[in-house]
Amino acid sequence: MTPEKLLKAMFKAGVDAALPSLCVPAHLPPRPKGRTVIIGGGKASGAMAKALEDAWDGPLDGVVVTRYGYRLPTERLEVVEAAHPVPDQAGREAAKRIFEAVQGLTEDDLVLALISGGGSALLAAPAEGISLEDKQAVNKALLASGATISEMNTVRKHLSAIKGGRLARAAYPAKVVALMISDVPGDDASIIASGPTVPDASTNADAIAIVEKYKIDLPPAVRKVLDTIEETPKPGDKCFERVENIMVSEGRVTLDLADGTRETAPPVADSSINRNHRPDDLIFCENEPGYELYIIQTGRVKITKMVEGQEVMLAVLQPGDIFGEMAILDNKPRTATAICAEDSSMLAINKANFENMVKAQPQLATKLITLLSERIWTAYRQLANLMINDPLGRLYDTLLTLAEKDHAKIGARASYHYDIGGKDLLSMVGFDAVKDERLLLDLLKSRWLKLDGGKIICLDLQELEKQVAFYKKKAAVERKREKAAASQ
Repeated sequence: MTPEKLLKAMFKAGVDAALPSLCVPAHLPPRPKGRTVIIGGGKASGAMAKALEDAWDGPLDGVVVTRYGYRLPTERLEVVEAAHPVPDQAGREAAKRIFEAVQGLTEDDLVLALISGGGSALLAAPAEGISLEDKQAVNKALLASGATISEMNTVRKHLSAIKGGRLARAAYPAKVVALMISDVPGDDASIIASGPTVPDASTNADAIAIVEKYKIDLPPAVRKVLDTIEETPKPGDKCFERVENIMVSEGRVTLDLADGTRETAPPVADSSINRNHRPDDLIFCENEPGYELYIIQTGRVKITKMVEGQEVMLAVLQPGDIFGEMAILDNKPRTATAICAEDSSMLAINKANFENMVKAQPQLATKLITLLSERIWTAYRQLANLMINDPLGRLYDTLLTLAEKDHAKIGARASYHYDIGGKDLLSMVGFDAVKDERLLLDLLKSRWLKLDGGKIICLDLQELEKQVAFYKKKAAVERKREKAAASQ
């Protein structure tokens, strides 16, 4: 199969079987006697809200939160956008409204919860005594700790007013139907978005043990809450008697490949799928033959490339990201190098299993198509970056590109926390971390850029956008002058 035909087949499979517009309507419950309240959170929840609105013939009320750039137009349902993976004020306000929307309901009322991956960060409802800043600090520490998604969500549940079944408790005695799109191995409903409608078997002591295991330095207020907060509702709690959690789209990639239970996915040994790497491990090298693509489960991976004898960093990849995919689509050597940035685990998927995997899990096909589109967009932006003559302008433009790639909302005083430091930024633009250190010093003179814990933070994305526009215009004027001088 040619790469073109493969991509078309992947796209058709994704359209036919993975879109919320198809999987959500098939699981909608009957209309209730009383009110229908719609709530939800997650990266797919905006599309789920649109699908629900199109299929529901009764009155609707409520609010859904999704990631910046992921909202679809709706007429009857309000869909707001917030930050992911580090929560922001918009997420906190949305979570507060969602929590308030389900209170005071009766047995005749219905709560339809649209839950998907990313909901844990987007439903930012800190427990009493915890500030948003505390919540952000904990999230950053968890993301950097190497903890699994299950471990991270265990901690999040016990620091939240809405997660770990607490949303179901607030909605009782109303009927709650949660429609879920899974993004976790094994499709554990208690892990997706930290299980706001699911009984929580973990305890405060479990959360504390995870904090101590990874030596996470918690703000004092957070530790106090962990020591004193009421336990999450457990299995058997009466608040779950009227709760139905429905998995409308499963993410069983790991399980299907490992045990080969599906007819389209033959058995494959665990050792050929699961890979664990230590910091600085070389996953693959530029110009070597490629036979596998990788899906990061935990940890981070740096993608680098040699340019005129200098190593340039192209990206830092996070859990859920896919890389090395061109090895599946053609037989050409690797175009870049992948190096582990920290302890990491990942899935390695070879060509022999890829087509079976797409048939079994079209959600992955859809993600891969999106990934290829993002690769093209990023390549275009990198070429445009080379047209900026001023080195400082190229640094500004790279920071803006990274924020836009993550669908950050550009606005006055809108902040963005980067997962790279100053030397990483210099490397990404092709500068020497030692010789060009002065550029970094000039960059950080901006009152809206700073370093925190070795990572770059932009305090005003709108100001960053203005600076990039200035340097692009400056470069265009310089090219015009050079062209005029050459023609004389």
